Amino acid sequence: MSTDDTQAARGPARDALRDPAPTPVPAVGADSPFRREHATRDEAPQFVLPLVVRIEKAAPPTRTAALETAARAVLVLLTDERAHGDGEWAAAVRDWQDARIRKVVRRARGAEWRKAGTLPGVTVRGEAPPRTSAQTPTAQTPTAQTPPAQAPPAQAPPQASPEVSPEVLARDPAQTSPPASPLASPQASSEAEVRVFPPVPLDGWPKELAKLQVSGTDLDDPEPVPPAAPGVPVLWLNPDLDMSAGKAMAQAGHAAQLAWWELAPADRAAWRDSGFRLAVRTAPRERWAELSGSGLPVVRDAGFTEIAPGSCTVVSDHPALRARL
Repeated sequence: MSTDDTQAARGPARDALRDPAPTPVPAVGADSPFRREHATRDEAPQFVLPLVVRIEKAAPPTRTAALETAARAVLVLLTDERAHGDGEWAAAVRDWQDARIRKVVRRARGAEWRKAGTLPGVTVRGEAPPRTSAQTPTAQTPTAQTPPAQAPPAQAPPQASPEVSPEVLARDPAQTSPPASPLASPQASSEAEVRVFPPVPLDGWPKELAKLQVSGTDLDDPEPVPPAAPGVPVLWLNPDLDMSAGKAMAQAGHAAQLAWWELAPADRAAWRDSGFRLAVRTAPRERWAELSGSGLPVVRDAGFTEIAPGSCTVVSDHPALRARL
């Protein structure tokens, strides 16, 4: 479950977040790492952003919930105070953004998840979807998990600011997760949980993360996915591409990051204040050509894993960006 070519031992392959062909692209902010004139990015030391999704055997998250939570996790990391200025993650984030923007998604459960939770990072929660109707789910803000005595039910995580204090994050979030119900069936869906870590060198993965699996598990949506709520940013997946859950999670993270860097400061602040509400949906085939050619940010893949080089994977449809078209 990764942007890597899992058949190769070299590590993550390159996911191009900018169009490699000389075609017009939307203008981006001066502080964006996706500006076209970054011609020497391949010469810089390469870093990767690790994301770990929690997939318990008895109650894995749904595919859509995992994709949305991964996208929000990337935004939470980008806006964490430790990733800016003199923060403890700032140098690693700068090095990562000066090179190729790579993300790798791995999976963990049980003891693996608890060990991953001991490393510096942020755990972002989604919501366990309803099992009976096509009711539109409420997007949840990223939260840090609380000690057992205060742990909320898995179906109703508390609202919180996207900023999570270092003191709270110092706890082991996996140790404080509410236990799965003993009555849960193998088909039950749990709340999506993704932990994002500060970038690491390609060849410098912490041992707790390096041993986690990157392939062999996929996710699905047992119930029909409802339409996105009006006014919510939508990351539209290419309907003609068959991506694993991990690949799609990384691509959704790319799309969220592209949208973030193209937003004006006021629009960034509004999105952050909303808890980075967003939806990930597969685009209707009849709309894909219009979406991918609209001037909205488009993620194009380098083709090292799963799909052909240059494939458009996701379109970032943020209302503030659409208003500028």
